[in-house]
Amino acid sequence: MKKIYYIFLAVMVLCVACEIKLRPNDETQNKIEVLRYDRLESRYLTTGDFSALQEMNTEYAIETRTLIENVLKLGAVYEPDINSKFLNFYQDTVLQTIIADVETQYADMDDVNKALTQAFGKAKEALPEFVIPKVYTQIGALDQSIIVGENIIGVSLDKYLGEDYPLYAKYYAKDQRATMMRAYIVPDCLNFYLLSLYPLHDADQRSQQEKDMHMARIMYAANTFVGYKAFSTPYVAQVEQYMKAHKDLSLADLLKQ
Repeated sequence: MKKIYYIFLAVMVLCVACEIKLRPNDETQNKIEVLRYDRLESRYLTTGDFSALQEMNTEYAIETRTLIENVLKLGAVYEPDINSKFLNFYQDTVLQTIIADVETQYADMDDVNKALTQAFGKAKEALPEFVIPKVYTQIGALDQSIIVGENIIGVSLDKYLGEDYPLYAKYYAKDQRATMMRAYIVPDCLNFYLLSLYPLHDADQRSQQEKDMHMARIMYAANTFVGYKAFSTPYVAQVEQYMKAHKDLSLADLLKQ
């Protein structure tokens, strides 16, 4: 009888060990590590490294197409001269300086990875249908800051070089520059990703106030997930007061209003 008991106990221990080994690690699954597409882009645009271009077109085909066709609007990726157009576009002195400065400022992004993981993890807990996206970085020639696709976010690092970055003063107003810093990468990612998940229906038929209030609800949720007030407007303040008066209202229901 004792022998049977010991065998049973050994099997139980083995099963527990197997379960520990095979059980998915939620923390690992939800971890976000930014894909450094910008480094490949930099290699090609500064040295003409053809192997970098090949990797961009094979490993990051969607990202490359989005950058060339939708952000830079240089033409279609299948056009025979598109690679030279792409390369020549970035030979501008200003853009070459920006590429070098991005490499320096964003040599390490561990802090951003950690902040993205925490904020998007909170969003996943609060919003039942929330899918944690893939996040990649690029150099977008001072165009769009954040690009959102289906379960994917592109971050243009050239738009987050700091409010005192010398080149920004030439192109952006002071209030715009105030958010063009590293600290706004995570809030902006959440803000635009949430907006893609919870769009304002019939937006063309809505008043400006309705549009502003919808944006404020998105911003309030983003503030909640990052854990601080990244976005502060009179409309966001109204949403804060509304949520204090309706403590039973979930963020998911708020965003669906």
